[in-house]
Amino acid sequence: MFHGDRLVAYRDDGPVSHLLGRLSGGQLPPLLPLLVAGIVTGILLIAGVNGQDSPAIFAPVLALLLCGPASTHPHSGRLDWLVPPIMRAIEYGYLATLCFAHDVSKPLTYAFIGILAYHHYDTVYRTRQRLWPAKWVFRAGLGWDGRLLIAAVATLVGVLPIVIAVLAVYLGLLFGIESVYTWTRTGTGKGVMVDLENEGDTTGGTSAQQQEEEAAAEQAEAKQAEEAVR
Repeated sequence: MFHGDRLVAYRDDGPVSHLLGRLSGGQLPPLLPLLVAGIVTGILLIAGVNGQDSPAIFAPVLALLLCGPASTHPHSGRLDWLVPPIMRAIEYGYLATLCFAHDVSKPLTYAFIGILAYHHYDTVYRTRQRLWPAKWVFRAGLGWDGRLLIAAVATLVGVLPIVIAVLAVYLGLLFGIESVYTWTRTGTGKGVMVDLENEGDTTGGTSAQQQEEEAAAEQAEAKQAEEAVR
């Protein structure tokens, strides 16, 4: 079972998306608008690749307007666990399509997508360890919305290869250094560590003390998650 707080963190929303979410008050369910955004983005990308770039340029704006207001939703629906993977498919697919269509070198494209994939994997692994990324990491990382908007504008003015190279260096340093620092600091006893190999073990009983510790950890996790995505 996925915790709603974790799903919100997995979205990797940027400042603009968070602003739209606060304005909506978290009332908009996330899945349906996201599915519409995915379909529209695919159509605009196909139209852009086969013709002019202008249709594809507007895809991030539409995706932001559709998905941003749901960024503060608790993501407690039965199928809301689908939201993060669909968002990653939209983000990676859009960036890869633009890069391949506008002469960005393949190694640079793969490196850029790989940096984003590492960041998202790191976020998932941290939350499973009850070690939430700081909220400034999401803001400094620009969010999926910021990265797509920057790529769209760079395509419009004809400087996409340069911008992708700059973003790859910036985000690689940001996510890499922050991740290494956090995990190193955690290894010296500053964070909470959970043995994932035994996390799903159900062969033994659970003592009352263990239940109390798990409940306390869940409360601390929820509080940390709220602070991280606020």
